[in-house]
Amino acid sequence: MTFGRDRGLVFRIGLTLALLGALYVVALVAVRAAGAGVTLTVIVLGGLALAQLFLSEPLAVRGLGAREVSALEAPELHGMIERLCAQADLPKPRIAIAPTAAPSAFAIGRPGRRAVVGATTGLIELLDPHELEAVLAHELAHVRDRDVALLTVASFFAGVAAMLARFGWRIGGGAGEVGQDGVRPIAALVVTVALACHLPSYGLMVALSRHRELVADRDAAMTTRRPAALGSALLKLSAGMDAVPAADLRLAGELNAFLIVPARAKGTVVTMLPTHPPLAQRIAALERLERDRAT
Repeated sequence: MTFGRDRGLVFRIGLTLALLGALYVVALVAVRAAGAGVTLTVIVLGGLALAQLFLSEPLAVRGLGAREVSALEAPELHGMIERLCAQADLPKPRIAIAPTAAPSAFAIGRPGRRAVVGATTGLIELLDPHELEAVLAHELAHVRDRDVALLTVASFFAGVAAMLARFGWRIGGGAGEVGQDGVRPIAALVVTVALACHLPSYGLMVALSRHRELVADRDAAMTTRRPAALGSALLKLSAGMDAVPAADLRLAGELNAFLIVPARAKGTVVTMLPTHPPLAQRIAALERLERDRAT
């Protein structure tokens, strides 16, 4: 089964790539302003680019608390994804399970064996087979559209920026070594640049993620030919997520954008900058597809 490219998604992917490139320019200016020479600048930026390519996927998987499982460990999950990949003409990705009560599914990485598609134990226990198939088809749509590959890279940059902002004050000397004004100049520069990069990079993830969820919902409904099953699954997952204690929502944070239904931790930036479109909007779109299919 083949699908047409969604122009809105293509535009957002292109815009996100351009703005991520702009963040590299900001990083270049910051490194040079800190007094680094050309060689050190190339090493720093080159190392960051390589880290994005090769470390973003395992870091995201680890951040979700997931573990890759074999066909012997999860035969039903493997079999379902194999059938869906055959329908969508996709190579089979790696499959992972996250042992958490928060019911959700996720996709990470580039198409092929570098991609990871997985589910939480809470999701597997909550959904019936048709609903689970629809959710997995949604995650495979992210892999096919390659939006998750870009999101994986963007999440790495946002995570590094957040880490620099958190620990930047310790850069530039040992404990107690501060300038006359109480702030090490290089630490102030690192924190300022980190925050300046983190906010737009997280904003890019939000803008890309909100539209890509609607596209993946549509593609999953077309693959399984059961829009109602995905709609039912989304309602169950949203209700199930609300029932999970806040202390158990370990998936919330920058990696929330990878989940089919967000782990809502009240009072956090996740609720102020939602990574997903409203549930009512997603259900309405699936209901329209169900009516079109019936006619």
